[in-house]
Parts: sequence; C-alpha cells; structure tokens
Amino acid sequence: MNRIRVGVLGATGMVGQNYIRLLDGHPWFEVAYVAASPRSAGRTYAEAVEGRWLMPGPMPESVKQLVVGDANIVGQAKDRCDLVFSAIEEDKEVVRRLEEAYAAADIPVVSNNSAHRATEDVPMIVPEVNWQHADLIEVQRKRRGWRKGLIAVKPNCSIQSYVTPIFALQQAGFPVEAMIVTTLQAVSGAGFPGPASYTMIDGVVPFIKAEEEKSEQEPLRVLGRLIEGRIENSKIRISAHCNRVPVIDGHMACVSVKFAKAKPTIEQVLQIWKDFTSEPQRLGLPSAPNPALIYRNEPDRPQPRMDRDAGRGMAITLGRLRPCHVFDIRFVGLSHNTIRGAAGGAILMAELLKAKGYF
Repeated sequence: MNRIRVGVLGATGMVGQNYIRLLDGHPWFEVAYVAASPRSAGRTYAEAVEGRWLMPGPMPESVKQLVVGDANIVGQAKDRCDLVFSAIEEDKEVVRRLEEAYAAADIPVVSNNSAHRATEDVPMIVPEVNWQHADLIEVQRKRRGWRKGLIAVKPNCSIQSYVTPIFALQQAGFPVEAMIVTTLQAVSGAGFPGPASYTMIDGVVPFIKAEEEKSEQEPLRVLGRLIEGRIENSKIRISAHCNRVPVIDGHMACVSVKFAKAKPTIEQVLQIWKDFTSEPQRLGLPSAPNPALIYRNEPDRPQPRMDRDAGRGMAITLGRLRPCHVFDIRFVGLSHNTIRGAAGGAILMAELLKAKGYF
C-alpha cells in the first residue's frame, strides 16, 4: 500500500508533537508536511522545536529536516500532502475559517480543535460509537461545493472515558436517561506549560473553563442519530463537575447512571463491556484498541499511572462498577487524554474515513 501523505498543522505544539510521534512508522500515513505559526515558518522542524520537544523518546528522524510551513498559507500544503491533521492553537474563529479554507482547497481536514464541534454539517466522531456520522460528509460536500475536501472533528478529551461504555450499554438495549459525571483531569489537558506548579502541587482546581459545558453537551451529539442529513442529539441529561488534578496524563471520570427503562444487573453490564466490539475493530484499523474496553476487578483501579497506556493509550479502562444509591449504577472510567483524547483519537478517525472511502 502506498502511504498517504499527511500534514500536521500546529506541528510544534504539544498536540502537534503527539501527532508526529504517533504517526512515526504508521502503515497508512506518512508525515510529509509540517506547519505552524509564522514564527516557526522557514526553519527545519528540528530547529523550530529545539529545546522544547516534549514527547517520550527522541524526535523521529523522518521529520527533522522538514521545513516548517506557515499554517495560515493554505497553498503551501496543496502539493505536499493529501490530508491534514489540525492542531492549531489559535482563536476559535480563526481556526474555523482556516480549516474551511483547507477543505475548500480539496484537502481533507481531521481536527483536534473545538472550532467546528457544533457546526451542523461537520461530524464529531468517536469511531467506536458513531462511525455512521461520517455519512454527514456527503451533506457537507454538497452544501459547501467541496469535491475532495472535508472537515471531521474529534470531541473533547474529557468525555472519552465514559461515552464508549455508555454507548455499549445503550446498544445492548439499556437506554440511559441521566448521568452525573465528575472528572479528574490531568494537567497535560491544558497544554504546555499548563497550570503553574504552585497551583497544582498540593492542589486540586475545581474549575476548567468551558469544560463542564463541553462534558454535558458534546456526548449528546456523539450519542445522537443521523436522520435525513442532520444530527438529532441524544436526550440524556448530564450534570458534570470538572476538576484539574496533579497528574501528568490520564483523565478519570466517576459516573453515576440512571436508566430510562430496564435496568441491567451488574453481571449484565460486565458482560456487555467484555463483549463490546465495534466498527474500528471489525475493520482492523491500525490504531484501534482490541479490546476497546478493559475492566479491572481490583478495588483501587483504574489509576492514571498504571492504566492510561492500556491498548497503546487507546483503550478505555473501567472499574469500580457497583450499585448507585441515588441512580442505578456507578463506575470509574479512565482514558489517556493526549493519545485517545487527542492525536491518537484523531488518527483513528482518519483511518476510519480512509477505510470508508472518504479520501
């Protein structure tokens, strides 16, 4: 198979570096173009990132001598790549216009940004949950007059640890009516350099700007249905509490669930999660974790340091399933926020779109 040439927009930032790291040696994709702000443009990638490579392990040799382009100049990417991953750190409106400009230039855009998460004709995809929403791309192309271009986005990192296990239960015939979610989110979710050490050492911050709104709204779109070219949101009621905790990587969620009709037994829930498989696993996508859901029986698991790298950082680790005295059941979920919740999740989405013939 000839590998697809991909570009990374915002390649010098923390999420951009994660793309570079995770795409190294990828069987379908090869990084052929990197772009960032005008400050970095014109230098080699190694020069642009010198002294601030934040990833474990060395920088891949294949990208060191790539000359960094200006992400604001769409034409520079036109003949160098066939797909771009967007990790641009800019004002939301700037990102929105720029991603649309790339798509209009016939370059598919798979985005880590929030700019288009609420855009009516842009699918927001967790590949194991709502792969069918990719069909919205045909609506998007027809509406906007794009031939090869597209925009598809991944949702916020904070919802990854509970949306897939909830979907598994709903798919098995146990629709959810309401959830209370308390997240314990790692500092890497704030990017680099993140919160001040004086704030985080010996501290927990019970506020992350706009995070509770995202945690309450984005799952409704992901769990919604595609009907006649539009997404009909799920009716689940969600109440979220989002906290920043002194952990480097790994977002945890404590979730209480109320079912709308039939209530599964604890044994049924465990079996549903154990048996769960979905489209990425059926298609054998390179980044798809198998199993997608891992349940730990120990009473003190999952834990970020011990479980965040499960499935190469792409699996969701669950634990502490038990009855809830207010709702029906409660459990703890954990996901790697900078892999599953960021670059890795977007790469898996790009693999899904390729397998479905969208580029």
